[in-house]
Amino acid sequence: MATHRPGPGETLNRGPVTVPRQAATVIVLRGGDRSLEVLLVKRTPHARFMAGAWVFPGGSVSDAEGEGDIAHRAAALRELAEEAGISLAGPEALVAFSRWITPAEVEIRFDTHFYLAAMPPDQEPVVDGEEIVEYGWFTPSSALEAHRAGAILLVFPTIKHLEQLDAFDSVTALLAHARGRIVEPVQPRVVPVADSPGGEVARIVLPGEPGYD
Repeated sequence: MATHRPGPGETLNRGPVTVPRQAATVIVLRGGDRSLEVLLVKRTPHARFMAGAWVFPGGSVSDAEGEGDIAHRAAALRELAEEAGISLAGPEALVAFSRWITPAEVEIRFDTHFYLAAMPPDQEPVVDGEEIVEYGWFTPSSALEAHRAGAILLVFPTIKHLEQLDAFDSVTALLAHARGRIVEPVQPRVVPVADSPGGEVARIVLPGEPGYD
């Protein structure tokens, strides 16, 4: 359970529940059987959604990409190439890891499929300088520490994924774990805290935590 002021893209919804858009995200990994680092990219501070946040490359599924897992994998490959200049061998290079649905209490919602992928050894990330302005390789713990120190901005789903990834000491171990798991959707809830000093504050509650039901 976490309590915080809504970050970029986390504005609470005061009207009818928004239908989530389908989306896909790629957690790019490097380190092989020796270590584990993840690629984060920084969205431009001028973006309308999640401005200035450090995120995993990803975005919405287009109508042309169809439906289901094939569409999500196609979108993941496209967004990774557009945002980080990385080309994977194909959809089979993606390992399903998680599925997060934005809380119903938030204005802008996504039903996002997260995939893992090893960084191709002959490539380096390249950002366009417009939508994405920086990139960096982080261990999960160093990214979380940088966020706590105010050096980078992370949003809730990225934080929770980094916390999960921090349990693994190598890319090999993480991929082996992911290949054997069944992905179940996760939909947090946002519970506003009434009469909070200094403005709007909310509790983000995950399934299984007190107050979720």
